[in-house]
Order: sequence, then structure tokens, then C-alpha cells
Amino acid sequence: MLPVTADDHLPGPVAVLTNPTAGRGRHRAVLPRLLDGLAVAGRPVRLLSASSPAEAEAACRAAVAEGAGALVAIGGDGTVHRALQAVAGTGVPFGPVPAGTGNDFALDTGFPADPLAAVAVIADALRAGRTHVVDLARMTGADGVERWYGAVLAAGFDAIVNERANRMRWPRGPRRYDLAIVVELARLRPRRYTLRLDGVPHELDAVLVAVGNCPTYGGGMRICPDADPTDGLLDVVVAGRVNRRTLIRVKPRIYQGTHVSHPLVTSYRARTVELAGEGITTYADGERSLKLPVTISAVPGALKLLR
Repeated sequence: MLPVTADDHLPGPVAVLTNPTAGRGRHRAVLPRLLDGLAVAGRPVRLLSASSPAEAEAACRAAVAEGAGALVAIGGDGTVHRALQAVAGTGVPFGPVPAGTGNDFALDTGFPADPLAAVAVIADALRAGRTHVVDLARMTGADGVERWYGAVLAAGFDAIVNERANRMRWPRGPRRYDLAIVVELARLRPRRYTLRLDGVPHELDAVLVAVGNCPTYGGGMRICPDADPTDGLLDVVVAGRVNRRTLIRVKPRIYQGTHVSHPLVTSYRARTVELAGEGITTYADGERSLKLPVTISAVPGALKLLR
């Protein structure tokens, strides 16, 4: 990530989006210290108000439209995802403060895992007018709707598990996700995908397809271990006709990224990925996103990070 230094300090206040429930609320008590840490940059700090993900996204878009000089998101990947919709491609600098259960985008782009340390990095960049540019992925649905993401798009078993967990009302907390995994493992079957990589078609049967701008998702699983958010490319990892036993055995290897050496796992790299499949809703940065088919494009330098 190459540094870009502004000729003068960035104008406008620092808009701050927070998610007090991120990470099951464990960082809520330090929020005043995080805001104080941003204030030492000598810029006005404006806390955005939102009570739902949709309101959070709308508040970020409004802040950018009203001239915010920077946007900071305090939370996990879901909070970051909402903020990215407002700043992608605008030139408005962005700072993610990792304070959620999954902080993949912030950590993969070089921010400290400790929220206070991340705020110190952001405040220093604000004082210096310094940013580093990184790529984002832009996806377009069949109806022309566009969304951005920073980390990984899931379009297979992992997305199906998320979809089931979100429909469940019991149990609460992480056990709901664990139960969803058990249910979907029992139903596991390869699905037919059509994949076009820079225009080259591939017809394949697979249980998992991931398209990464960054390496990790799900709180540190290195699903696309070689993805680099500065190379202008997307990494595509496909697990083919994998049965239940193999998936259970290979899944722990995802945390180290060694799953890609399995003979049923194939990796690709492309600037544009067209992905189609029946009955699958994608999850991007862990958030429910567009139904297949989608077209995903790497957009070089789409985001200026405050670091």
C-alpha cells in the first residue's frame, strides 16, 4: 500500500459510525476513549446516529454528501461494510477500528487488532493528512444494483449456513451458527456454478465459492490466502465435489490457508468475475448481499485508508 500525502489537511469533520453491539458489546465501555483518541487529531468529531444497519448506511452516505472530511467505523466487518458503501470511490478517507467479532478487513489492511491502537494510527494519519490506497470489490446484480465489499464474498456452503442461521430464532448467540452448520452439513451437495473469469467460462460443480479482495473472512479464516488488496485482482477459491467427511477434515486448515493445496480445491485470479448459480444468496463481509448471478470487479485504489 503506497502512501499518499495530501498537500494540506483534509477538510470537514470526522464522521464516526459506531456499533455498540459489535463483539457482543465488549468494547462499549471504551467508546469515550476511542472518540477522545480521534479528537487529538485536532479535527471536529461527529458521532453518527443509527439504530439499524440500513440507518447506519444511510447516515454514512448523508455524512459524506454533507462534506465529511473522513469517515471512521468502530465495529466489526458488518459495520465496515455499511460504511464502505458511502466512501467507496469518493476519495473520502476511511478508518476502520476493529471492535467486532470479525475484524477481517481492518486486520488484513494493516490496522492493529487493539481498538485504541487502531484509533492512534488513524489520528496520526489525520494529523499528517496521510492515506494509503487499497482496492475494493464492486459487485453488480442482475437488476443492476451495485454493492461494494472489502474482504470476501461467499457464495457456497458458508453463505448457505449464514442464510439458515439468520432465519433461526433459537438458539441465541454463536450456538445458532453451530447448529446451522450441522443442519447444512446433513444437506450438503455440490451445486452447479457458471464462472466467467475475465470472460473465460468455467462450468463446475462445487460446495464452496469464495471471491476475495482480502485473504480472510469469518474472524480470521484465510479462505483466499494469497489475496492482496493492492494488486488490482480478485482471488477465487473453489471447493469442488467435496463430501461431508472431507469438508469437516479440511475446514480447520482454512485458518492457516493450507486448504488450497487439497486436490479438490482450485484457485483462480481475475479482474472480473461473473458468478451464477441457482438459489444462492451471497454474503459479503459477512453481510447478506445480492443473489446470484453477480458480476464482481476489482476496483484499484477505490479506498483511501487512514494509516
